[in-house]
Amino acid sequence: MRQKTEKSYSPRPGPAMSREANEAEPGQHESMRERIERVSEDLNDLQSFYNIEISHTRKARLKLYYEEEILELERADFKSYDQQGKIDFLLLQNYLRRGLKQLGLDDKRDKKMEPLLPFATTIVKLCEDRQMVKPVEGQQAANHVFQVSKQIAELKSTIMEKKVDKATGFRAANSVGRLRAHLAEWFGFYKGYDPMFTWWLSEPYSKVDRELGEYASLIKQELVGIKLGDEDAIVGEPIGRDGLLADLESEMIPYSPEELIEIGKKEYIWCEAEMKKASQDLGYGDEWRDALEHVKNLYVGPGKQPVLIHFLTTEAIDYVKKNDLLTVPKIAEETWKMFMMSPARQKVAPFFLGGRSILVSYPDDTMDHEAKMMSMRGNNIHFSRSTVFHEMIPGHHLQYHMFARHKPYRQLFDTPFWVEGWALYWEMILWDKGFPSTPENKIGMLFWRMHRCARIIFSIKFHLGQMTPQECIDMLVDMVGHERATAEGEVRRSFNGDYSPLYQAGYMLGALQIYSLRKELVETGKMGEKHFHDRILRENMMPIELLRVLIKEEKIEPEFKSSWRFYEDNEKEDFPSS
Repeated sequence: MRQKTEKSYSPRPGPAMSREANEAEPGQHESMRERIERVSEDLNDLQSFYNIEISHTRKARLKLYYEEEILELERADFKSYDQQGKIDFLLLQNYLRRGLKQLGLDDKRDKKMEPLLPFATTIVKLCEDRQMVKPVEGQQAANHVFQVSKQIAELKSTIMEKKVDKATGFRAANSVGRLRAHLAEWFGFYKGYDPMFTWWLSEPYSKVDRELGEYASLIKQELVGIKLGDEDAIVGEPIGRDGLLADLESEMIPYSPEELIEIGKKEYIWCEAEMKKASQDLGYGDEWRDALEHVKNLYVGPGKQPVLIHFLTTEAIDYVKKNDLLTVPKIAEETWKMFMMSPARQKVAPFFLGGRSILVSYPDDTMDHEAKMMSMRGNNIHFSRSTVFHEMIPGHHLQYHMFARHKPYRQLFDTPFWVEGWALYWEMILWDKGFPSTPENKIGMLFWRMHRCARIIFSIKFHLGQMTPQECIDMLVDMVGHERATAEGEVRRSFNGDYSPLYQAGYMLGALQIYSLRKELVETGKMGEKHFHDRILRENMMPIELLRVLIKEEKIEPEFKSSWRFYEDNEKEDFPSS
């Protein structure tokens, strides 16, 4: 057991003691780092204890916590903090406000699915009473479970009368699955320990457990359009324009969704022009898709992919060290590991994944011929070259190494604009420095850059309700040149996984932010390139605009508003006319 840090004694607060009376004095001496670490642990505890996402109790408790912490933060003496402390203040304030706003958005979406879940309140109460260790009476609990069964039976007979959109139906089906799991935990807690509970509940529980599973499947089939057993279907939950605007405000991106789509289109035009140049060098003229097909067929044979990945990882490390672009700690260089990705996981992540280790995509002997060819073509030598340094060094592996060692408390403020933006930024910088020395290498790098442009467009349009998942897949095939299987995997990962709505847009947009900041600081001679890169890694995660304020030591106030129009300084002068 870990030894607790010693604290000065204070009496346990009684009912009449307010939080302010009990904690005001200790709070006055709490540093911003301590406050952030405390909030992180508080939220971990609250979200673990109040663990039913659609529960009104959970929402109310989290809302109260966010409001209390925001109020406490407003009482802090902002002017007394140094620049690092002020940045931490803004990061925490933004995080708490975002959490509060997200509760409201989630509540609106949950209300839309209430007609499909009239029994949810009963299940939630049973589970929360168990969590609070309230006495349970077997016969009464059996009556509640029996009523849930009756409600499900009625819902099954009237399912086609429910007027909900596919996204709401998908959310409801997933919620039923989670309620089923919570009810299983409730039943398992008492089963065998409380004889009367077991006597009353064994049959009703077994029946309702089966019915919940059947009902979730029925919603997917009849309201969402997912056939039974079709585990590869892609649906997702569009959050709408208001949801996007709320997320953009929290990410400190002062652009509208429509403006970001235009940025994606402009960046794509530049990529296509460069792709045509590389295609001409290979003798394909302007038919860059033919040149891309040539590159796709430059893959290694079975069993040879790990050797290739090891070589490419070492190549990238040697390049950044030789050119003194950033510090590569010896331990980071020494301790990266490689694993092969399973065929099942490749359906969601058809390319490599990285961080502390690199997960390599390549077919195994269980995959059919078509799947094997798509995996090999999609992970060819030149596509892999960019993927490797994106995932390892100077990309994600180096990030993981550094943010575990420098201001680790800022990991609470995880953002794809910093995490993925940094890795894609290196694709831009290494391109500028001539790292791709052959037309094949250039096409490999440009493929990924075009892919990130398309990600901005299709992900935002999906959440605006302007594109379906199938249209997103078609865009990746037609606009970027993806294999259809890898396009499906990318869209499935974007909308059916655990990624935030702006995650896919964060790659290119975050990279453009860091690229613009580099122009301000490195190209003007205000900072050395190596110092610039090392500084970013040592500051850990945050919105890039706050990173800019921190590094430039700009004056900031508690009510900071995002205003950095980073793309205006970043637009390429040689864009072809569209």
